[in-house]
Amino acid sequence: MTPPYFDRYENLAFERSDDGVLTLRFHTDGGPITFTGTTHEDLPKALEDIAHDPDNRVLVLTGTGDVFMDSIDGASLGEIFRPAHWEKIRREGLAVLQRLLGLPMPVIGVANGPATVHSEYLLLTDIHIASDRATYGDFPHPAFGITAGDGLQVVWEEAVGTARTKWLLWTGETVDAATALQWGVVNEVVPHEQAYARGLEIARTLAAKPALYRSLQKQTLNQRLLRRLIESVPYGMALEGLTAADLAYQAG
Repeated sequence: MTPPYFDRYENLAFERSDDGVLTLRFHTDGGPITFTGTTHEDLPKALEDIAHDPDNRVLVLTGTGDVFMDSIDGASLGEIFRPAHWEKIRREGLAVLQRLLGLPMPVIGVANGPATVHSEYLLLTDIHIASDRATYGDFPHPAFGITAGDGLQVVWEEAVGTARTKWLLWTGETVDAATALQWGVVNEVVPHEQAYARGLEIARTLAAKPALYRSLQKQTLNQRLLRRLIESVPYGMALEGLTAADLAYQAG
């Protein structure tokens, strides 16, 4: 029987194999996703559904077509300059990061193309496979003039160090898959057509492991990163909200 949450979320498509490998694809109308306020609200709920479904043994996180995520509809996030609304965004943003790390199963990230919106989702996965067409960076924050406090600053610093993180988040530049591999952001770079298949291959190997091992290994390997996110993201998102409010004020 198909779980009800498979059809519950507008921008999230689900597929599960008989051996318990669940694939979550970001999409908009069946094509590459444009991230919206609805996506932001739905994703933490979906991750909770995934966590509570005992038939899920491994999660594969990827995009649709040739894009992981590179487009965002900023206006759809609503009146982010208003404190009460920003608090909702802040809670949702932190919940996504915590729940990705807190899932009782390994997560395989497959960068099937550009990941310049919410690249931190891929960096939070347990094993990260990249298409040779993948690129990484932060488009929205430098473009909008809003502080990147929603976890990017923590996750990228953990992955590549302070200097490279500052360069990425100040400039809005991108790095290709080969550079991401050199920096230690990804575990493997494979030809574009093989990226999802390689992620699925690893996922099926892990799905065969005992359930308690999968759950406790997940906790063991993510303890430090989870602690850093809990400590830093609420503060970072508060500063992000201030810059959003300042933009609204300057616009009159």
